[in-house]
Amino acid sequence: MKSIMDYLRLILFVSGVLLGVQVPAFVDQYGQRLQAHTQEAKLSLDQFQRDADRFFAGDIQRLIQHYQQNPDQVVNAGGDSIEAIYQRYQLLNDALNQFNQTAYSGFEQVAFEPLEDIRQEVWQNFSHTIMLDTRAIAIGLVIGFILSLACELCLVGCGKGCRHAYRAMKPKAKMNTE
Repeated sequence: MKSIMDYLRLILFVSGVLLGVQVPAFVDQYGQRLQAHTQEAKLSLDQFQRDADRFFAGDIQRLIQHYQQNPDQVVNAGGDSIEAIYQRYQLLNDALNQFNQTAYSGFEQVAFEPLEDIRQEVWQNFSHTIMLDTRAIAIGLVIGFILSLACELCLVGCGKGCRHAYRAMKPKAKMNTE
């Protein structure tokens, strides 16, 4: 029975390690998608930025206001569209800058402040890869250890709880037979 428990511990640890090495791959794919979306938004905004450079000394906000104040409804709605593209670019660019601040800021962003649409896109299209750099190995070992320890503590706690309940019921059974 002891060897079976040892094998179960080993399986839990290895499963935790394999799960843990997926975390850096997910964060890497999130960063790649974030960068791609930022570049796409910038390309969408470039023509309007050229117009802002040409007519408004590079101030895209003034270009947007010009469009929005135009009495023509079509041009006015175009200003709203340009503003939406500009806001999206700002959001993506800020997120990308935050993502690239430090070696671990990407992990922090994905865990606590992700852009939901990007995270969902990565989650739906995630390709399981194993990155064997020092971060992936460290995270894998930590998650493997935590998973093994948590399961071990749960099993020990359940065993002690069952043993305590059995002992509590056992004297009552002897009293009922007398």
